[in-house]
Amino acid sequence: MKISARNAIKGTVKKIEPGSINTEVVLEIAPGVEITAIITKHSAETLLLAEGKEAYVVIKSTDVMIAVE
Repeated sequence: MKISARNAIKGTVKKIEPGSINTEVVLEIAPGVEITAIITKHSAETLLLAEGKEAYVVIKSTDVMIAVE
């Protein structure tokens, strides 16, 4: 896999929640550490995502923000 994004983190699909248009995908990247992504339903189907399958979280952003109260 070659990609221009610098942040590609390997993980295991832990949960898939399909909706009518989008699908929520949860990847576990370390024990107890999860990242959730919302992708199109079509993309999830094309990638043949399934629980237990290895996948990558790819983060491409010019801004990453953190806030607290």
